[in-house]
This record gives sequence, structure tokens and C-alpha cells, in this order.
Amino acid sequence: MGRAFEFRKARKFKRWGKMAKVFSRIGKDIVIAIKEGGPDPDTNSKLRAAIQNARAANMPKDNVERAIKKASDKDTSNYKEVMFEGYGPHGIAYIIETATDNNQRTVANVRSYFNKCNGSLGVTGSVSFMFDRNCHFKIAKGELDLEELELEMIDYGVEEIFEDEEGNVMLYGPFESFGKIQGALEEQKIEIISSGFERIPHDTKELSDEQMKDNEKLIDKLDEDDDVMNIYHTMR
Repeated sequence: MGRAFEFRKARKFKRWGKMAKVFSRIGKDIVIAIKEGGPDPDTNSKLRAAIQNARAANMPKDNVERAIKKASDKDTSNYKEVMFEGYGPHGIAYIIETATDNNQRTVANVRSYFNKCNGSLGVTGSVSFMFDRNCHFKIAKGELDLEELELEMIDYGVEEIFEDEEGNVMLYGPFESFGKIQGALEEQKIEIISSGFERIPHDTKELSDEQMKDNEKLIDKLDEDDDVMNIYHTMR
């Protein structure tokens, strides 16, 4: 069938692999949310957010229901979120967020990735001070006036509002304002497409192409690990 077919097949499998990874991460978010706040999305804001993210990612309904059912399984009783900090090649700082039911396995794996890529796993607090933790919401623009919305949402902690390339509206605020912002949007009947958290570095470091490749090797190893949920770094 030729090289073109093989290329298309490889690209398709890569896309499917990424989708599977996204679905796995959202599934873990659902499990953790239920364990923290119960199975009712009406009273569990974190679960509502996870289900919204599942819809935004086109995650099949069966996958969502399977994740909700899994939250009651005994083998997920020790499921928890664990954060790792360290330095990758060429002095790049990393924060790795994981969700794991076996902390020893995850620690060993993450440490091995850093060691193999000439990095080093640090202690808690060794690099987290270099990042701000923010929350974000993607909402449907509809008939919204962004200036009016910004004035209203400032009181709930929103620090930045802008329209993205897809014509939706992005809202950013500090991590601790997530619940207030979510509640205000829901009260105003504004459709939340997706939401989440991210860590923004205070400063980034510019690297050469070769230095970037060294760090990309580390990122690839981390990203392939099923326990790893999010990867943040100071590479520009």
C-alpha cells in the first residue's frame, strides 16, 4: 500500500493514542472527584467540572459511566494525586502532577525518567515557588458582552478574560477562586465548556535546539506514563 498509507496509519494511531491518554486522565479526574465529594454532580463541583471536560473532549458516555462506577471499586480506595518537582536537562524546572494507586511505583518511575535524561528529582517545594497555580474556564460566548462580563467577574477572582481563536471565551484566575468563579457562571446560566488548572512559570529559559531535544526526551517519557496527568516546565 506504500509509504503514504503507512504514514497515515501511524498518524491515526498516534491521534488515537493521544485520545486514549486524554480519556484516561479525565477518567481519573472523575474517580478522584467522586472520592472527595461524592457521586452527585449537583453537590460536587469538582465532579461537574470533570464531566464538562469529558464532554468537551468528546469522551464516550460509556467511558464516563465506567469511571463513575470505578470510583466505588475497592481497588481505587487508595487512589490519590501526587506532585513531583525536579530539574530536567540544562536547568529546566519541572512540576509533574500524577494520579496513582501505587505511590512507590510512581515515585520509582518518575525518578528513573529524570535520571535517564540527566535530570534530578527534587524535594517538595524545590521548584513550585517558580510557578503560579491558576484556574481557567472556557465558556460559550453567545450574546455575552466581554467588558460587562469582566466587570461582573472581577469580584469572583477573575483576572483575565479574552476570546480565543475558536470564538469561545477564556477566563483566568487564581487557583483558590475556582469554586467562586464556577458558582458565579452557573448562577448566571453561562455554559461552561471546560475548566481546569495550570501552573504558569514566573520566568522561562530559552534553549538551543539540541537542548530542547534533551528536554523533549524527558517530556515524552513522562507523558507515556499512565500515572502522569500534567507536566509543567520553565522551557520557553
